[in-house]
Amino acid sequence: MTIQQFKSQAIKSLENGKIPSPSAALDVSILLEHCLKQNKTWILLHSSEELNTEQFAWLTEAVAVRSTGLPVAYITGHKEFYGLDFVVSPAVLIPKPDTEILVENAIDRIKDKMYAHPESILMVCDMCTGSGCIGLSVLRSLLDDSDLDRSMIPHFTLVDISPDALEIARMNAKRLFSEDEQERIRFVQSNLFDDVPWDFDAVLTNPPYIPAAMVDELLKDGRREPRLALDGDVNVFGMDFDSSDGLELIRGLIPQAYERLVYNGIFLMETGEYNAEEACVLSKKAGFRNTKIICDLEGQLRNVYGVK
Repeated sequence: MTIQQFKSQAIKSLENGKIPSPSAALDVSILLEHCLKQNKTWILLHSSEELNTEQFAWLTEAVAVRSTGLPVAYITGHKEFYGLDFVVSPAVLIPKPDTEILVENAIDRIKDKMYAHPESILMVCDMCTGSGCIGLSVLRSLLDDSDLDRSMIPHFTLVDISPDALEIARMNAKRLFSEDEQERIRFVQSNLFDDVPWDFDAVLTNPPYIPAAMVDELLKDGRREPRLALDGDVNVFGMDFDSSDGLELIRGLIPQAYERLVYNGIFLMETGEYNAEEACVLSKKAGFRNTKIICDLEGQLRNVYGVK
């Protein structure tokens, strides 16, 4: 079977499957690029070439698995985020483009603090780190900025309650940074700040913030993202709570973050467009000043920012 024949057949299969894909053509394109280790242009120019037996078998299985609802990123084990290639698995959320807004804002504000305090090395915490995409993207960008003195680059602490998620974050750190650069990164398994003994100049976080009922609906499509990283109606003790706004864990996180930030430390948190305003109110009640909400790529309320 030629590449083009397979592509046409696979797209129809995904469009008409038990769980139809809303992005069948893109899914097949990504699977072909991954399997053939070639880019879109090469595939287009060689669309009449025959797939070998091994390629055909892998692609056929990949399409079958995708038809169950499993995201392409979990099938390939990779997802691009902020121009970097991250390893992912069902132990972590798949990095989303909207989260890049938090990364961009974090970079700008951390740079400002670096210039304001050149005599000290900043400490940054990426809480609920998952794949590490937020903290590692920020650090990679700072290290690659030729205008910055590398000796001033902050140290990063990546925290998650899940040991499996932390293992993915460690894998990404090893892939994206040299051994010397990795010395700026440490990993801590902890329920929020329980086992984190340090104070920070910045806390960045993309915590669980989706209401439990919405999580139930999301997971019906077979995406298999970890509920632990989605359900915001679980409290800091890991217990289901009688709330429906997705902010129960955040009600515990915000005061902890405030306590662990130094004076003038910055707080940047992703949340949902449906509960960002209330999350911002919670930040103000905790004592944060200059609080505001930052919109995502689609103009939806997304990031809550505050200063201690």
